[in-house]
Amino acid sequence: MSEHVKGSVLVVGGGIAGMQSALDLADSGYYVYLLEQSSAIGGAMAQLDKTFPTNDCAM
Repeated sequence: MSEHVKGSVLVVGGGIAGMQSALDLADSGYYVYLLEQSSAIGGAMAQLDKTFPTNDCAM
């Protein structure tokens, strides 16, 4: 992680794309706020383990 913070950004949505964007921005030196309307992050991906219960993290 870089030592110099470039600024801050707000990522709206805590799904897979939002989480990856937040990680990429943080790695680039930004302070990131991640905003999600529900109580958990992960979006639809978080529910797939109930649909396809394989106990395997690889897709």
